[in-house]
Amino acid sequence: MVTFFHDMMHKEIEIYVNDIICKSKTEGAHIDNLRHLFERLRKYHLKLNTTKCNFGVKSGRVLGFIVSQKGIEVDPDKVKAIVEMPAPRTEKEVRGFLGRLNYISRFISQLTSTCEPIFKLLRKNHAVKWNEDCQSAFEKIKQYLTEPPIFMPPVPARP
Repeated sequence: MVTFFHDMMHKEIEIYVNDIICKSKTEGAHIDNLRHLFERLRKYHLKLNTTKCNFGVKSGRVLGFIVSQKGIEVDPDKVKAIVEMPAPRTEKEVRGFLGRLNYISRFISQLTSTCEPIFKLLRKNHAVKWNEDCQSAFEKIKQYLTEPPIFMPPVPARP
């Protein structure tokens, strides 16, 4: 599918596996981009599943993140699942917690250094013993996620 849209990608549309997102900065440009996309779909006899289509939305869930005019945010449902977790006690629970964090790791500043005590629990020949350092790191991550950052595109002439 990418070859059909190679000249439009990263400008007018984004494609993730079998999802197409048409994007624009203004409503007028959006209509033009949609028209261009539909022409291309017709040219190659591609069809859309109308039950999965959304038009004119200003934000939405994409690959587990919220994408809007503000930028890219972590999905609040994913944050809620982590914030409401009890402290892990077994190796499996520790791995589950770190796996959830890994998915949203780009939103957590200094994740590796913050979670160092928790990572140590997974070393070979090391018993999983949750201690005060682990609990402190766990609480620090939960606190940080109460107001996660929003990723936005760079603005020229701004640091």
